[in-house]
Amino acid sequence: MEKPHAPSTEKNREPILAVLRDVFADRRQVLEIGSGTGQHAIHFCAQLPQLNWQTSDRPDFLPGIHAWLAEAALPNVLPPVEFDVLGPWPKGCYDAVYSANTLHIMSWPAVEAFFAGLPAVLAPGGLLFIYGPFMVNGRHTSDSNAAFDQSLRENAPHQGLRDLLVVDALARQSGLELVEQRQMPSNNLALLWQMGKACAST
Repeated sequence: MEKPHAPSTEKNREPILAVLRDVFADRRQVLEIGSGTGQHAIHFCAQLPQLNWQTSDRPDFLPGIHAWLAEAALPNVLPPVEFDVLGPWPKGCYDAVYSANTLHIMSWPAVEAFFAGLPAVLAPGGLLFIYGPFMVNGRHTSDSNAAFDQSLRENAPHQGLRDLLVVDALARQSGLELVEQRQMPSNNLALLWQMGKACAST
């Protein structure tokens, strides 16, 4: 099949990789939630061979991910598992979870389910890395983010930029502590939380 292509991944992959080189330097097992096309996974894992990266997404995205992974043929990127945060979570215990540009696409119940499910898959001291645009204290951080938020809500009312403080409250309820926040290009944020308790499945 013809591989799907997400142009935004080529714009943001190098800034994100620069952060991951630092914060994932001592990580080994990564679960990516919402792999999309799979382009991020293969780009990062080609540069960070110590990572074993589990891709995942909803069923309609899996053929595209398979196509990218087949072409790259990287030993440290695992075939995607079918996963919707509102359904059963993958088995396993990971020392990192990665998700980019997903929270503003999910419905709010899905965002709540995302954070509620993390204790089942994150090991003690495990890291959650989230990338994307956010509001802060109920306000947009740029005119472009405000316009993007409006376009999302007009096209799909369940979507929209999330407020960092509200998202952090969900994270804290699941035993996560916000340990780092970095400004990224195009008015995005790289957010890093750390888990303080063991995987519930262990």
